[in-house]
Amino acid sequence: MFTGIIEELGEVVAWDTTADAARVTVRAPLAVSDAKHGDSISVSGVCLTVIDQGDDWFTADVMAETIAMSTLAGVRPGTRVNLERAAKVGDRIGGHIVQGHIDGTSAILNIEEGSAWRVVRFALSSELAPLVARKGSIAIDGISLTVSAVGDRWFEVSLIPETLEVTTLGAKVVGDDVNLETDILARQVQRMLGSAAEENDAASSRQSIGFSIGGNS
Repeated sequence: MFTGIIEELGEVVAWDTTADAARVTVRAPLAVSDAKHGDSISVSGVCLTVIDQGDDWFTADVMAETIAMSTLAGVRPGTRVNLERAAKVGDRIGGHIVQGHIDGTSAILNIEEGSAWRVVRFALSSELAPLVARKGSIAIDGISLTVSAVGDRWFEVSLIPETLEVTTLGAKVVGDDVNLETDILARQVQRMLGSAAEENDAASSRQSIGFSIGGNS
């Protein structure tokens, strides 16, 4: 589990692909300072497992599904990535609960510069739209952010100078893709409502069948 508070900007130093997977090596002095084999590190919002490491780097395997669902397919040596180590029990949660399980990607539609803030508008798919609410939490490239506005097919976040300086969002331009992870609470509520609706439909079907049998007796 993560909190969406980025600890350092890392750099991809190797990206080696196979038929259905990849292996990525990231320069990350802080992230590996207390990491060990099997630890989880969030790489631009994607939870990856350390399989090898050195003094200032770590290597992780990336499954085909992760490549398909995230922006990792586009990384190359030199690509900058947001890094966060897994949260410890008892830590302050400065952001929100982030799992590192990407729901999909989104493209930047518009960037509005302010005197101190930058408002960025992102595309929003119909599948994820019910999970995004104004003033709700969302993780963009692993960064815990608050939705400042939302429409049918878009949402916006307002970025402070600190976020622009210490994360990859400061270098993003219109058209760039990012990883999205919606709030886990919103996902659980959606699942519960869906299950309740399915149960109601099943109950209605059973009742209809009962009436039909009774009418023929």
